[in-house]
Formats: sequence, structure tokens, C-alpha cells
Amino acid sequence: MDENAAAEKMDEELIKAKAFLTQKTNENELSLYDHFTTVLTKLLDERPQNSVELIENYFEESKRQSKKTEDEVTSQEPTEKSEDENIAQQQMKLYDPEADGDNPEPQSNDNEEEFDIPLPNVMELAFCFEQAGIGLSREEMYRIFLALKQLIFSYPLVSVRFWGKIFGIHASYIIAEVQFREGEDAEEEAGEGEEEEEKEDDKGEEESENGETNEDEDLPKSQWKPPPVIPKEEHHTGANKKVYFACNEAGQPWVRLPHVTPAHIVAARQIKKFFTGKLDTVIVSYPHFNGTEANYLRAQIARISAGTHISPAGYYIFEEDDEDEEEGLVRDSYEVNVEFDGLSVKDLIEPSMQNWVHHVQHILPQGRCSWFDPFQKPEDDFEDEDLDEEEEENVDVAEPETGPQLLTSVAEDEPLSTMPSWTVNVSSKSLPEYSFAIVRSNRWPGAFVFSKGKKFENIYIGYGHKYQAENYSPPMPPTALEEYAIGPDVMEMDDPSVEDEQALKKAQEEAMRAAEEMDGMDDDEEDDD
Repeated sequence: MDENAAAEKMDEELIKAKAFLTQKTNENELSLYDHFTTVLTKLLDERPQNSVELIENYFEESKRQSKKTEDEVTSQEPTEKSEDENIAQQQMKLYDPEADGDNPEPQSNDNEEEFDIPLPNVMELAFCFEQAGIGLSREEMYRIFLALKQLIFSYPLVSVRFWGKIFGIHASYIIAEVQFREGEDAEEEAGEGEEEEEKEDDKGEEESENGETNEDEDLPKSQWKPPPVIPKEEHHTGANKKVYFACNEAGQPWVRLPHVTPAHIVAARQIKKFFTGKLDTVIVSYPHFNGTEANYLRAQIARISAGTHISPAGYYIFEEDDEDEEEGLVRDSYEVNVEFDGLSVKDLIEPSMQNWVHHVQHILPQGRCSWFDPFQKPEDDFEDEDLDEEEEENVDVAEPETGPQLLTSVAEDEPLSTMPSWTVNVSSKSLPEYSFAIVRSNRWPGAFVFSKGKKFENIYIGYGHKYQAENYSPPMPPTALEEYAIGPDVMEMDDPSVEDEQALKKAQEEAMRAAEEMDGMDDDEEDDD
């Protein structure tokens, strides 16, 4: 017992001694224990013969090294924050809206009328898509849920919807589909005015350039005429019926995408580009795409929405006023059928797809939902000018383009080369009575829709590319235009041979000799007179 007590007492003394040696007089300085460890390690490594004389030098060197380390730590510049850290700080604001001074209340009208916040239950929709293995993680969906709420607090919106996510090379795009309250989209009105001014300026420059080139009438004139410009559809109509916002990560500022133009849609159909995640990136492609990635993204959103947004038949109906309208008129509006009782899952998963309809307008080959005559003239031109019959025959006439009408059955979609355009299934075959009807688009991989009863929702999660059975190849360039009209005046002829030149020269000499003889005969007759 005495030996055990002595051992315990010795251990306590050793612990106290080590605690004393490890004490630091300053936070940045090394302890005496660290100095001893450094010096002893160096002595054992070098094993000098005069170690007693050098031990003091070792202690001084250890102190200098520790001082140098302290200076480097204090003088080191703060490291830049990583991208993940910046995104995390931005997403922290989603959970605390008052942290950056945001208004916790949504914008309201001047008359302060009460209205419901147009925020969909994204988490409920995420649960429904999750049953079929579709969608994003719950954490990301919740952050998107908060980001949509932040968007509602920033703009006067009447509806907002999570459209989907498009993957990119460096970053992805989270897309929100919104609709402004009537008369409160001030940014759109200002943008239309600026575009009109730019068009007028460009037109004036073209006229001035044409005036300068037409001064010299001797120069040949080009017979090429540029194709007519197809104007974009107005706000709240056609492909520009809804407004779209995009951001790379939930919590980052939402960026409003520009309205789509027919030229962008036509060009987007002919190219295939991966997104980079930067909206200001210039699209380099053939055929030429006159715009940035923001325009290309907006064109792809319009194409995907027109081809994949479907709903159960009977959920939407046309307004009563539209029933008596003229035939052939394109319908662009509908309303929710309050008497719709919903369809069973068994009816929704029929392979014929008769119980599904498109509720987004079809985009014509022209790039618009409503056809525009590119050769039409304003009414003033027809009143002031009287065209002759020959001139009327030379006037260009374009055939109107037609396509599927709104709320057309999905069964009329053309199948792909190797598969149908749609695939239907249930979310759970083990419990079909509690499952959802899931429809997948094969034409646009990544587009899905679920439905059960009166509830349905569309979503897109993919790369924004259309399915192609064969590898993509860019179209061939058009044939070169003729520089001038081919005729006898400009036709090339073979050089004459030596015999032909001698025969021509001999004929010319005989003709000159005959002419001289005729002149001599005329002079003799005058002398006789």
C-alpha cells in the first residue's frame, strides 16, 4: 500500500510539473515544454560532441524560430472566401429575411387591398415528385421554396411557380415562372420604349448608308434582299405570356430574363449548346445566334414549355365568350373548370394519352404562337398607293402557318423515330390506390408531370436539349448567290486560233480594198460630169 501511494503521489507531481512547463506567458509564444522538446530533438538528431556548450545556442535559435513564426502568422493577409462559403452566406439570408434589411411584407397596391400571397407549396410538390424518384434533394427544394418567397417580396406578382432547373457546365439555372399584377410591370414598359428607340436609330443609320451608296449609279447594285423581320409577340401574349427569373443558386439575386423573339427561337432550333451558367456569355455557333446565353435560355424555356406542359383533360376550359368567335382564330386564354372532379389514376395512365391536353400554345415554325404576315403593309400604304395588275402579281405572298390549337389532346403528338413521345407510369405498383400518375416526355428528356385527382404539376430538370435519334450535325450553309445575271454580254468565249485570226485579217483587208475601189469609181464619175 505504501508503494502504491508513493507511485500515485509521484504521478501527481509529474502532472503538476508538466502543467507548469506547458504554461504560456503569451498566447503567441511557445511554452517552456515546447522549447525543451525542440532543443532535445535537435540534440538527439545532431549529437554534437560539445553539446553542453551548444545547448544555450539551441535555446536562442528555438526562441528566434518561434518569434519568426509568430510574425508570419500576424502579418499573413486574410485568405479570400471560397465560393461555397459565399453561397452559404447568401443562403443564410433566406432563413433570416431581416438580416439584410429586406421588407418582410410583400409589395401591395396603392389602395392596400388584401390579397393572398401567391406562394405554392413547393415542399408538397417535391414530396409528390419524390414518390417517383423525380426532383431535387429536400434541402435544395426547401431553399428554393424560401427563394421564391423572397422573389414575391421583391416584385408585385399575382402568381409564381417553380419551373425547373437546367444544368450547366460551370453552374446551373433555377427557373421561376411568374406573372405580374396587371399594370404594375413598370420594367417591361420601360424596356419596350428603349427597344423602339433603338429600332428607329438603326433604321435611320441604314437609310443614311443606302443614300451614300446610291450616289454612284454606275456601280452594280446587289439584287439580294434581307428577309423580313418578324416582330416579337407582345407582353402577356403567345410565347411572352409569362415572365421568367433565373439564378444559379437559391439565395442569390434573381435575374429577369428578356422576352423571347422569333429570331431567337428559330436559331435555337438549329443549334445545340451546353449552358455555361453565365447569362452574359456570347453564343458562338453556326448558324449565328444573335444574342447571349440569357436569350438562348429564354428561347429554350419557351420551347420546352410549349412542348411539355400538359394537364388532365377537363381541368381547363375555354371562356364562354370564345365559343361564338370566328373559326380559325387562335385562342390564347382559358379558365379553370370549377366543376372538374378529377380523373382516376387508371384513366391518366392509359397508353393512348387521351386524357391529357397541352395548356401552352404551340410555337409555329415562324417562331411565334400567332402567325404574322411578313409581307403585309400598313393600311395607310393601301389607301395612298394604287397598284396596277402587274404590280399586284409581283407582290410576295406568304402562306399562313398553322399548328395544334390550345388544349389539343396529347394523343395527337407525333411519335419519335424509335419510341412514343410520352411514357406513362404509376409512382408505386405495390400500392396503386395511393400512387400518382407520372408522365415523362421522351421528346424533351427531363420533363415530367404528376397528377392525382384535381392536383397536377409540371417540372423540368435537365440540360435543356431536345432528344435526337442521331448525332447532332450543324446544317449546311446556303448556296452562294449569283454576283450578276448570266447573259451573252458577260459570257466567256474561247480565244481564236491563229488560222481564225489570219482569216479575219484577210477578210478585213479585202473589205478595205473593196471600199477604196468604190471610192475611186465615185471620184471618176464626178470628173466626167
